[in-house]
Amino acid sequence: MNRLYPVLLLQIITLLTVTAQEPLQIQDDRQLFVDHYLIDAMDNTELRLHHPVPEGAVLHFDKPWEGHFSGYSTIIKDGPLFKAYYRGVREAGSDGRDGETTCIALSTDGIHWTKPELGLFEVNGSKKNNIVLAHAAPVTHNFSPFIDQNPACKPEEKYKGVGGTSKSGLIAYSSPDGIHWTKMQEEPVFTTGVFDSQNVVFWSESENQYVCYFRTWSDGGFTEYKGFRTVSRTTSKDFIHWTDPVKMTFGGTPPEHLYTQQTSPYYRAPQIYLAIGARFMPGRQVLSTAQAEALDVNPKYFKDCSDAFIMSTRGGDRYDRTFMESYIRPEIGLQNWVSRSNYPALNVVETGDTEMSLYVNENYAQPTAHLKRYSMRIDGFASLHAGYGSGTLVTKPLVFTGKELEINYSTSAAGSVRVEIQDEQGQPIPGFGLRDCQEIIGNELDRVVTWQENSNVQDLAGRTVRLKIRLKDADLYAFKFNE
Repeated sequence: MNRLYPVLLLQIITLLTVTAQEPLQIQDDRQLFVDHYLIDAMDNTELRLHHPVPEGAVLHFDKPWEGHFSGYSTIIKDGPLFKAYYRGVREAGSDGRDGETTCIALSTDGIHWTKPELGLFEVNGSKKNNIVLAHAAPVTHNFSPFIDQNPACKPEEKYKGVGGTSKSGLIAYSSPDGIHWTKMQEEPVFTTGVFDSQNVVFWSESENQYVCYFRTWSDGGFTEYKGFRTVSRTTSKDFIHWTDPVKMTFGGTPPEHLYTQQTSPYYRAPQIYLAIGARFMPGRQVLSTAQAEALDVNPKYFKDCSDAFIMSTRGGDRYDRTFMESYIRPEIGLQNWVSRSNYPALNVVETGDTEMSLYVNENYAQPTAHLKRYSMRIDGFASLHAGYGSGTLVTKPLVFTGKELEINYSTSAAGSVRVEIQDEQGQPIPGFGLRDCQEIIGNELDRVVTWQENSNVQDLAGRTVRLKIRLKDADLYAFKFNE
């Protein structure tokens, strides 16, 4: 047998495999390196997780109607105003009791927060408080609001939210301003779940429907407390009628207690839903009884610990847990090595020209309970990384629209980034090879790539292409084709 035959056969099989892939329709959507969605081949590169930087406490739960067990926070940026929603409750007790309220804090920069005296609800004999929802148990146990981005949304229902327990189901509210809330109907809109956590809803631009991610447990049906705390999903076209739920899967990763999941569309790439939630480790005790007493931790809340994780999904029933390590570790000191601390608030918001912020509930079950701000680079959840020896990545076949390629990247003084555009078979397109690409050095959020001083890629739009990216001591956080 001719020795060339096996080689030729392998080449033919490889070619057929390459050309058989259905191209990704990325159009002009921003692409992040939070998973392997885009990746076909990697050589001496890795996906690297970047950890947010602690910036200090910004909101203390120190009012009589707030306190040690305030939590299930949501951060919403509405134009120039930031709004923080959270449960107010001072004493431990059963879920869904009347003493729980929904509170609000306001900010113009996401850093400095105030608690307005709204005068809406009388609590403890006074209306001088920042409460937006009270005497609405069990909704106020875990009320989770959002701004409805549905183009058909009525102005008086700009804000929507859900809350409730397994006994009540999820009850829907709406509001024109996020301050004055009205129950949308007496009956719950969805009942098939356990709901003993923060259950999140949003309008999906990419799926053209409402999506709800809610608490169930891993073993048994959707309403049993059995196994691991986990996540299920349901969808709706009108926010009132919801589909039969499906349990989310996690790509074969080890099961863990995911106490909150905080799934929401990333504001710069809404087709990617990021879940920055709390991983709960029941029975993993760090504090001794004496240490807990010294911190004045509630006796029921120091025999477990938790931290924050990050995962992603693009719709459907699967999360991608590319990064199993902690996204935010508990900080130095025993205050955050207690039960149900380190729980991220829902949503990441932009707080500067180059900065985003994430907020985390800390010091749970203690008099010092608060919300802390963490900062990160815009798009900077994770990156494609290569060290000094350089490395490459080749994407899957993709189709884009637009006239230029923009990247969010950083290099060392000795590092660099180059991009090659290939045809569907992986061959460099003339004029867009690695050697044609201007060497990119620096640290920028929106650098436009050029080849032989030409940035125009419009003639390649609509074609099936691949990107080959070469990095040396560099990180690539995101890329996007601009119209």
